[in-house]
Amino acid sequence: MPELRRDPVVGYWTIISTERSQRPVAPRQRAVSDERECPFCEGHESRTTSEVYAARREGTKPNGPGWDVRTIASKTPILSSDAALDRYGEGLYDLMEGAGHHEIIVESPKHKHDLDELAPAEIEKVVGVWARRILDLAKDPRFKFALLFKNHGVISGQGQDIVRHSRSQLIALPIIPKRVKEELLAAKAHYDRRERCVFCDVLRQETSDRSRIVAENDSFLAFCPFASRAPFEIWILPKRHSPDFGQIASTETPAFASILKDTLSRLRNLLDDPPYNTILHTAPYRHGKKEYWKTLDEDYHWYYQISPRLTRAAGFEWGTGIHINPTPPEEAARLMRETAPEVR
Repeated sequence: MPELRRDPVVGYWTIISTERSQRPVAPRQRAVSDERECPFCEGHESRTTSEVYAARREGTKPNGPGWDVRTIASKTPILSSDAALDRYGEGLYDLMEGAGHHEIIVESPKHKHDLDELAPAEIEKVVGVWARRILDLAKDPRFKFALLFKNHGVISGQGQDIVRHSRSQLIALPIIPKRVKEELLAAKAHYDRRERCVFCDVLRQETSDRSRIVAENDSFLAFCPFASRAPFEIWILPKRHSPDFGQIASTETPAFASILKDTLSRLRNLLDDPPYNTILHTAPYRHGKKEYWKTLDEDYHWYYQISPRLTRAAGFEWGTGIHINPTPPEEAARLMRETAPEVR
């Protein structure tokens, strides 16, 4: 029988169709022959915008070869770095200038399809650049939140002009998005009731239950959340309580790189390289703490979400906000554990 499951953090509901626990079929990927010439490979630096930042080998110069991870401004930014932070109204409606920052983080100089194709040491450098750029953008008082995300595969957000080079995107916003604020307020409400971080409670529950765990090391836990909204959805949580990804410890970076590679590799091997999105959930910038964020350091906990795109929302989902997941997270985690991560 299907069952309704409530997420313990925000409180959304998911329908788990427990009678349909077979592995879903991933949507077909567009043929590689559709790929155009890659502007992100080493040696093609003149085909992109200028470097914002790069992890470079000693003796090399900006906007040329010799980099390991390269950050560039988006050619088609969602928001403008040059815009002023002006707010105004038109009758009932509130508006503000589209101030923000949009950059692309190219994760390897080699033409690699995704992160799990890189060596652990290479992924460590990527993680280091993610953290550094989030902290760098915090210096701009216009920005309240930075979103790091990744679109992998044709239907996960990429347009028709395909380049299969591993990269992520970072967008700084002058607002805290409603969905982010809902999670922050829900975490605060749990802390106000119980004086505990809800994510730390989830970690304790999952570590005790163990049926939804995908992978684990000394510093991180990867698991399929109890009320997974997508088949094979995975969260990676640090075991050490920390609200800010930008404050990841240097001793934690290798462990995060390792579990990220392990998890993405299992996902690729099990589901034949499915399309997915990844989202980094991290605390907003606190230029001046507002009253309702005063316990944020204690009540929030960053995590990395991986959401395969194996199903599509239809009328019921759009009308109710309730997702239907045909693969119970316990079954998804079992299949993931039984799938060996490919060594690359």
